[in-house]
Amino acid sequence: MASNLHNQTAQKPKNALIANIVLALVMAILIATAGYFGYQLRTISNEQKQIKEDYSMVNNITFGVFSIDLWSESISKIISQKIKGFKITSEQKLMMREQVEKQLHSMVNQVVKEFNKPQKNIGGKLKNFAFKKFVDPKELHQQVPSFAKTIIDRITSPRATNKLKTIATGKVDELVAQTYDSTKVAIDAVTKTMFDKYQVTNKDDFNKNIDNKLFSMRKASYNDAYYMLGCMILMVCLWVVIRKWAHLHTTLFVMSLLFALVLLFVGVTVSIIDVDARLSSINIMLMGENIAFKNQVLFYQSKSILDIADVLIKQPKPDAITVGVLILLFVIILPVLRITARGIHRLAKPSIAESGVVKYLAFESGKWDMADVMVVGIAMTYIGLNGILKSQLTSLNIKNEFMTTATVNNSSLQPGYIIFVGYVIFAFVLSYILKKITNHSHNHESADVT
Repeated sequence: MASNLHNQTAQKPKNALIANIVLALVMAILIATAGYFGYQLRTISNEQKQIKEDYSMVNNITFGVFSIDLWSESISKIISQKIKGFKITSEQKLMMREQVEKQLHSMVNQVVKEFNKPQKNIGGKLKNFAFKKFVDPKELHQQVPSFAKTIIDRITSPRATNKLKTIATGKVDELVAQTYDSTKVAIDAVTKTMFDKYQVTNKDDFNKNIDNKLFSMRKASYNDAYYMLGCMILMVCLWVVIRKWAHLHTTLFVMSLLFALVLLFVGVTVSIIDVDARLSSINIMLMGENIAFKNQVLFYQSKSILDIADVLIKQPKPDAITVGVLILLFVIILPVLRITARGIHRLAKPSIAESGVVKYLAFESGKWDMADVMVVGIAMTYIGLNGILKSQLTSLNIKNEFMTTATVNNSSLQPGYIIFVGYVIFAFVLSYILKKITNHSHNHESADVT
């Protein structure tokens, strides 16, 4: 009897050790899986951010609607087309003929007036006498219509018209060449670099290539985020399954803390919000022709929580620096310290685990942890910013006979926000579990003493 009792007592720690090792291996697989998907998500997010920045640069409104070079090119094409297609109608010929006749009659009257002036010298008097003797002003006026017709016919002949078109087109090209656009060099350099980077030769192919890349990357990034959340749910399910096996609590809790660190790291380093405002199309009627611009990016920014803190800290204003430091301290550093303190509390010797600093960070510092506040703040910021953008972009929607514009707001919350929300929920669950298992341990210790 005593021998059997001794064997059971010796076997229990051995089984507990094996169970803890197996549990640690299972948890390590879950953490490694989540870490892999987190790495994939972070890589895709950074690549996606770079691609969107390239897209916004090539399609920026500065290089489009606000580019003098593109405007001069478009206007030059319209004017050249108008010149090449120019034809003088019968009505225009009649009007021109009337104007020429009017000018010729005026010239005849002026000549007659000059010759009718009194002359003092003999040469002048002889000219007056010859003019009056051989020239009849009435006959000159009668010949004006035929002269006018001859002039108009020659001016409007195909040969003369083509020569005038060539001269006019040359002048237009000369004026366009003299137009200086300070962004032309930048546009040429940027487009060449981007086209080479994405192995395309024109803007349409560039945009199509980018759209296809972003579509597949967006799908992949959300899948990675959902896989990470799936790992988190599996970990919570493990707690439900083995909640009554106290000898496994420490291993499971410590591994859960490592998983929380993975969620936190991914949540604060992956983009949480994209702000993207565009003029999807703008059409302007000029001289009966349409000048069109598409995908004109007004503004684009993509930031993670760490990026936001970094931007604020680098600002010259003290209030912005203060906010940046607070975000860094209470949203990133303090959660890491809390996770570390909880691990120490479960693993370290009682003298260390029960120290004031460790216990405060593990149990009391939750009121200073602003991760949950950050979740609400980001959501409210997105809602407010989205409303402002929609309001401002709506005012840019114009539709009349001269101009038609259409705007689009592509701002959105990104997978990083989903992961950060997952961390906050998981951290709350761990806080609840820590209190439960701590109280359970204390009750067992009290029972043992009794």
